[in-house]
Amino acid sequence: MTTEHLPPMPGTTLEHLRPDQICDEPPALFSLGNVVATPAALALIQEHSASVPQLLNRHQTGDWQELCKEDRDTNWQAAFGDARVLSAFNIGSADQPVKIWIITEWDRSVTTILRPQDY
Repeated sequence: MTTEHLPPMPGTTLEHLRPDQICDEPPALFSLGNVVATPAALALIQEHSASVPQLLNRHQTGDWQELCKEDRDTNWQAAFGDARVLSAFNIGSADQPVKIWIITEWDRSVTTILRPQDY
């Protein structure tokens, strides 16, 4: 049996795409469910000109570099299992850190944005 190489379908090669049509971000590792936030966390995010969508994207795509190795390893297992995923982000500066936590529950029903002291 011989096979014949078929030409690509129209519009399926990268040459036909504009730069704004190509997604170069990592894929989401898990569902966020309903997203909620404490009023204090939202005020802090606004005060520091941080972006809620950007923080959620980092959380959901495995950008956990601000966690210790043990917590990162736990998150990798949780992302593909049935455990809670926790992210911690510094939205302040290196000399004056301001932490925001994002927690997605084990059943992926809800993701909460909060300050550590709100926990």
